[in-house]
Amino acid sequence: MRVLVTGAAGYIGSAVVQALAATGHEPVALVHRHRERVPVNVEVRSGDVLDVSSLTAALDGVEAVCHLAGLGSGRESFGIPVRYFQVNVGGTLALLDAMADAEVHQIVFASTAAIYGTPDRQPMSEDLPDAPPHPYAASKAAAEAALMWQAHTGTMASTALRIFNAAGGDDPDPWRLLPRVLAVAAGRQDTVEVNGDGSAVRDYLDVADAADAFVAALDHPAELGMSRRYNVGSGVGTSVIDIVTAVERVTGRRVPVTHRPAVAEPAALVCDPSRAVTELDWKPRRSDLDGIVRDAWAKSAS
Repeated sequence: MRVLVTGAAGYIGSAVVQALAATGHEPVALVHRHRERVPVNVEVRSGDVLDVSSLTAALDGVEAVCHLAGLGSGRESFGIPVRYFQVNVGGTLALLDAMADAEVHQIVFASTAAIYGTPDRQPMSEDLPDAPPHPYAASKAAAEAALMWQAHTGTMASTALRIFNAAGGDDPDPWRLLPRVLAVAAGRQDTVEVNGDGSAVRDYLDVADAADAFVAALDHPAELGMSRRYNVGSGVGTSVIDIVTAVERVTGRRVPVTHRPAVAEPAALVCDPSRAVTELDWKPRRSDLDGIVRDAWAKSAS
């Protein structure tokens, strides 16, 4: 299947391009400015997710879309909420218009588990109500709603993947936990700062497993007129201190920790991926903690 990947030069988007190529699909990478993360043997098309005409041109000869282009920081979104809605919602609407023009009927959308907020019930299933805690999550929820209603017109099929904490590989975000801990192990930073005692638990998913979920959704498509939603995570809870300990174990290097005052945050946010496992025949095969750390350490040293 020939698949347009928006956001193909991004962290997860580039992994999706690689996963599609490895499984016999033909990815077409849509990039806005740079293609550094896109493999040289993959076709690249330039476009802007806010420009319907460029998106329509990029969809020429394409059978499906994996939509990963957008803005992705909850913290940043508080300061520029309008921009987040412009890009994440407006870009999705423009893509839906372009898909209608190009008669492309299948889309897999990169959403976020942050839409659930901080529910007491753990692990988190798709039956939980939405409670977006910041503009980023709210913009993704709004984009999901647009996809759902467009699917219900009978003109397309939509699958939204609510991804938990993608980790490992060549993570370009120095503010995420694992890159910060690895920077200390590599000697680029003196210490890693931790809120409170570091007992907060999150669900970490290898970025390659996240990418495989997009392939699985394409290989098990929704029926025309249907929209679906799946949680994509490891199903395993890992604390901040677990990450530090794993980095020390894998690298053989000490990671000094500075404990800052505790902040109000959920004690645990863990995925229940059983629906994706059952219906998409997908599994988080690489998401053991040491494997994630080992892969990220190798990439950071290369």
